[in-house]
Amino acid sequence: MINNVSLTGRLTRNAELKYTQGETAVAQFTLAVSRQFTNQQGERESDFINCVVWRKSAENFSKFTHKGSLVGVEGHIQTRTYDNKEGQKVYVTEVVVENFALLEPRSQAANQAPTNSSQPANVADDDGLPF
Repeated sequence: MINNVSLTGRLTRNAELKYTQGETAVAQFTLAVSRQFTNQQGERESDFINCVVWRKSAENFSKFTHKGSLVGVEGHIQTRTYDNKEGQKVYVTEVVVENFALLEPRSQAANQAPTNSSQPANVADDDGLPF
């Protein structure tokens, strides 16, 4: 079976980083992905795709992205259900991100990103990114 997804879009808000009871990092975010065609008014519409990324990738994603960041993600679609506080079954469809790429120049992203003084200075490779 094939279940592959590749998306390019902008974050609608900062990624929400949380930790499970087992201390595994998980970040959730929504990508606004423009459609390839225009509507009757000549405007491009967007789809808003829920995404989730796990472990160290989740920490890196939340550290190096922010609302409006242009990113590319690769992963697979997953569906799941859970019962909310009212006892109603909630159905969720999301992209589980396996790989991601920051698609803006670092200087442009740095001008828009909030400062993070807790970032270690020695985690970066030649491009200045830790992955």
